[in-house]
Amino acid sequence: MSILVPADDGPAVVVCDTCRFSADERESPRGERGGALLAAALREAAASSGVAVQTMPCLFNCAQHCSVHLRAPGKVGYVLGRFEPTAEAARAILDYAVAYAASEEGVVPYRQWPEGVKGHFIVRVPPAGRLVAD
Repeated sequence: MSILVPADDGPAVVVCDTCRFSADERESPRGERGGALLAAALREAAASSGVAVQTMPCLFNCAQHCSVHLRAPGKVGYVLGRFEPTAEAARAILDYAVAYAASEEGVVPYRQWPEGVKGHFIVRVPPAGRLVAD
């Protein structure tokens, strides 16, 4: 039995929908997970952006909260986390994701980063068959 399910392979923000609400709280006062709230905010912000919002349970970044993975074929991928599950965070993630999707190799110049993503990068992941050279 496979745990993998098909997903669109274009530019995407993959959201951990089981992520903690915050560093201190597993769920919001209403019993909602932060990842599910962030995914909903991203979906609302993503209309006609050209970037898919996909969800999956657990990105295995449990020491952080509200984690996302930016990915696209042939591009460097990124895992970001420690977001608040808000519309403002979703807008910053999506603004970065749009610039990421438009880039040739997934590298967005720092001057183009929205303030809301600075300090949230956790890891960059090279695409299959390639490595990042500095």
